[in-house]
Amino acid sequence: MIRKTGYFLCLISICMPLNLFAGGDHQIFDLGDFELEGGVVLPDARLSYVTHGQLNTQRSNLILVPSFYGGDHHGYDFLIGEEAALNSEDYFIVATDMFQNGLSSSPSNTPPPFNGPNFPEIAIRDNIEAVYRLLTEEFEVEKIISVIGFSMGAQQAFQWAVSYPDFMESAVGICGSAVEHPHGKVRLEGFKTAIMADSAYNGGNYTEPPAIGLAAGATHWAAWGTSQEWYRNEMYKLLGLNTLDDVYAFYRQVFSGDANDLIWLATTWQNNDVGDTPGFNGDYQRALGSIQAKVLYMPCETDMYFHIDALRHEAQFIPAVQFTVIPTLWGHIAGGGSSAEDAAFINETIKEFLR
Repeated sequence: MIRKTGYFLCLISICMPLNLFAGGDHQIFDLGDFELEGGVVLPDARLSYVTHGQLNTQRSNLILVPSFYGGDHHGYDFLIGEEAALNSEDYFIVATDMFQNGLSSSPSNTPPPFNGPNFPEIAIRDNIEAVYRLLTEEFEVEKIISVIGFSMGAQQAFQWAVSYPDFMESAVGICGSAVEHPHGKVRLEGFKTAIMADSAYNGGNYTEPPAIGLAAGATHWAAWGTSQEWYRNEMYKLLGLNTLDDVYAFYRQVFSGDANDLIWLATTWQNNDVGDTPGFNGDYQRALGSIQAKVLYMPCETDMYFHIDALRHEAQFIPAVQFTVIPTLWGHIAGGGSSAEDAAFINETIKEFLR
């Protein structure tokens, strides 16, 4: 039995890393000349996606699951299945890939003049606008059931609920926030700097991967991905990793993607703020208060990326919100279904919420 998540490919109880931003079974929606929020027009822009199930005749059974940092359109496979929260016999599930993840338009796959370090800045709202076109033009839907997202997928779910308040019945944010608060920006800057400090990075104009910088960046993620107690209890051994050196090697394999893709997508993460939505003048509290969809807000109690106190703070401004904490020592990666217990808890909670 194989279980895939955005972070790991698990074979029974033995887990091996899934190559960051890997894929091959996706479809492409051509966006043409796509104007970004910053005013730059990205020529021949492309949006990668996959679907599960069938769109019903009323076009009323669509659920969107947008990708997250470190994952592609397979990131929600643990939520999809006959006994899972998202049964493809009932729902038409669209899994999309964010800009800069190596499948949709990214620094690594865009020709000059926007190749590599010349790729334009992307906002979370640019992803929302691209996917809105996919859903309304390709699938001709007028309303969807839900947007369900983990981590940067949660950022997108909250932005969807602010940008298109009448378009979905509900939104689910798992281990992610509507605003990237200052500590998160600093952490991500440390990751980016680790890569850029490698002389081989050469301002993004590298001919070979900046291996030393990528390894340093991966070690950064190793310290933050789970929790202190996860390490103290040596829970990494549940992944078949016997020593900390094994852990470092594991993360280096996971974070071995294109350096510019990694950095540019991290910048999108840093800049996330629903308050920057037109009409809210930077006021994220008022933006959250405008949400009409019912919201399931699911923090992880030991998450060191998106601290539970910050998420509890945000949730208080959302009118119709259910705040359910994932009880786990697996930290942030719990939200990607990395342990069987967390995957079961998330599935059951979402299943009940949608019901």
